[in-house]
Amino acid sequence: MTKPEIELLCELVQRQSITPEDAGCQSVLIERLEACGFVCETMVFGEVTNLWARRGSESPVLCFAGHTDVVPPGDLAEWSSDPFVPTFKDGLIYGRGTADMKSGLASIIVAIEQFLADNEDHKGSLALLITSDEEGRAREGTLKVIETLTARAETIDWCVIGEPSSEKQLADLVRVGRRGSLSGILTVNGIQGHVAYPQLADNPIRRFAPVLAELHEIEWDRGNEYFPPTSFQVVDIQSGIGAPNVTPAKLSARFNFRYSTEWNHESLKTRVHEVFDAHDIDYELKWHLSGEPFLTNPGALIDAVVRSVSEHTGKAPELSTGGGTSDGRFISPAGVDVVELGPVNASIHKIDEHVKAADVVQLTSMYRRIIELML
Repeated sequence: MTKPEIELLCELVQRQSITPEDAGCQSVLIERLEACGFVCETMVFGEVTNLWARRGSESPVLCFAGHTDVVPPGDLAEWSSDPFVPTFKDGLIYGRGTADMKSGLASIIVAIEQFLADNEDHKGSLALLITSDEEGRAREGTLKVIETLTARAETIDWCVIGEPSSEKQLADLVRVGRRGSLSGILTVNGIQGHVAYPQLADNPIRRFAPVLAELHEIEWDRGNEYFPPTSFQVVDIQSGIGAPNVTPAKLSARFNFRYSTEWNHESLKTRVHEVFDAHDIDYELKWHLSGEPFLTNPGALIDAVVRSVSEHTGKAPELSTGGGTSDGRFISPAGVDVVELGPVNASIHKIDEHVKAADVVQLTSMYRRIIELML
């Protein structure tokens, strides 16, 4: 007989929930959760469907979080099988969203069902926060749900996010924080002119070159006990009018900081403007903050996660703050301890995304054990 988490995973993968579409995934989850005594609340913001489900009214609140949306599959001809038809081969399940993160969702639901079968009168509350806006703009999903909960004084104590955190094997790595992400959108103004008469023009490329060099040379920090050093990367530069004998009037560029808790976005912006203002350059700089860095300190939640992983694998996981951003950046500022534990991430967002079937089953058991230890 197929394991219940595998059946649920397959049902979710068949729904083409390309961000910000939910494609009915949350309806499937709601049916299962309501059967377990959860009160389910659908929150729609714009094109995004969110689910807040809770069982119990007392503290502490242990919440599982995740997303039903997936990235587009890309060129279908490159896939070995239909990305929205779960396909089994050599112990692997192929399909878009199998790793990121419908297997996490399936394991969470079944772990809760198994726990409640033996612990109907558990202490505290169980909750789920599910969005269809994690892979997209991420402005009308978890962020909005947290704002809604905060406005009505509803709190979460601990949160486990089922994102694919593992690297080489299941649960070898657990995220206990994430770096901040701050992007700068730059325009440098100049005066267009003939390359043979630079004295009659003002080349924005020449103006920006020493600033760019200085930004790259700065040692922003050396990281700390939990975070690697802050990273500065330029992701786009455009200038020129397409003629080889004309210097341009404008330059546009975009850069990004992935930064540690040595900074916040305001202090980082101030430092960057200091660099620009020290040079003779006419510039405009706009900013986009994806999220501040966050860190969960050692405590009950990390202890429970480490113990669960150790019991199932025989080895304690690495605790990391690496990787990109996640919806944990919206949950943590509400005073919530957040960790991320999920499948291996090697195939996420790729052609032929897949997950080990055995990992999905074991992940269910890990989640169940975490619930037992916390509630």
